[in-house]
Amino acid sequence: MSKALFLDRDGTLILDKHYLADPAGVEIIPGVRTALQRAHALGYKLFMLTNQSGIGRGYHTFDDVLLVNARIETLLALNSPLFAGICIAPESSEQPSPYRKPSPRYIREMIAQHHLDPAQCAMIGDRASDVRAGLNAGIRAIAVCTGELTAEAWRTLALPGVEIHPDLAAFTATLS
Repeated sequence: MSKALFLDRDGTLILDKHYLADPAGVEIIPGVRTALQRAHALGYKLFMLTNQSGIGRGYHTFDDVLLVNARIETLLALNSPLFAGICIAPESSEQPSPYRKPSPRYIREMIAQHHLDPAQCAMIGDRASDVRAGLNAGIRAIAVCTGELTAEAWRTLALPGVEIHPDLAAFTATLS
């Protein structure tokens, strides 16, 4: 069985610019490229999950999100395709969605489809909905402090089983 990292996009891989629709606005968080290289070298499959409620709210289109995602892969300039799978949940938080985090559905589907070992998988994100998706899927839940929440704010949330790291690079440095 294989191992994998499930990665949030905004606030984890790139700076969160709220409803980003222009690929020119993509800024990779420092250390992300090296972190992904390390994970890939250690044999981890990479998956990206992103809640994009701006589509459901009419702020931008699904194609805009695809262009932003393509820009991320271009800027990272790593193996292509970088991600074994990408899940875009286009609904707003008010709309029902089987894939919108904290739903574990996408993670569970990828674990089954790619024959992943849940004990060797982790969900990494900067929001409570990200880590809850990991907890709900029964995999490691990793909180990073590259979005709105500081380490102290994460501790205040008191989510049992969540590991807190300064950023993705700090987390991947712990992998073997």
